[in-house]
Amino acid sequence: MISWGCDIIMTKTISCNFTGKDCSWSAESTRNDDEELMSMVKEHVLAEHKEIELNSENIANIKSLIKVTKRFWWWG
Repeated sequence: MISWGCDIIMTKTISCNFTGKDCSWSAESTRNDDEELMSMVKEHVLAEHKEIELNSENIANIKSLIKVTKRFWWWG
């Protein structure tokens, strides 16, 4: 007998184009972890968007753009 099922995984995503930038970079945390995601954002900003200052106001604005999504994983 075959058993079918579905798992729902919550993820957090962010993309440069959420800010209006013409940049296709994006990141996803499958651990649903803001700090993991912000670490990736900081690395990207320092490498590709040196004109952006990572002060507390900009970091708060970036965090407000993080989207929570559901992913469905089917197995069976």
